[in-house]
Amino acid sequence: MSDAGVPDGDVYDWYQRGLQLLANRDPAAAATILARAAEAEPGSRSLLEALARAQYDAGRYAEAVGTFRELTVRNPADDYAQFGLGLAASRAGDLDLAAEHLALAVAMRPDLGHYSRALRGVRARRGGETS
Repeated sequence: MSDAGVPDGDVYDWYQRGLQLLANRDPAAAATILARAAEAEPGSRSLLEALARAQYDAGRYAEAVGTFRELTVRNPADDYAQFGLGLAASRAGDLDLAAEHLALAVAMRPDLGHYSRALRGVRARRGGETS
């Protein structure tokens, strides 16, 4: 890091470092550097996806919901973003939002069993709630 708190290198270097931190199970540090990179390159889908994954892995579910939501706004047909939004919403406690986006992910990619399992889990949790 430079004296101004800016990571060394260019945005691609920050992205690569963020992915390395994610792989090394340091999602909080990854989220910090990836957020900086996403600010510098706000149009990058790859950066936003990596940031959302880091936020989720760091337990920052509300932030991950926002970042995955941004990805789904940019590309509603992005099944992974729909899935990520559903998982993050589930962890954040918004089971209705979770079910909606997990159902979209399943509709787009019915061949992915983990999408269906996540949706079934959220639906089971919703069914177990009392109003």
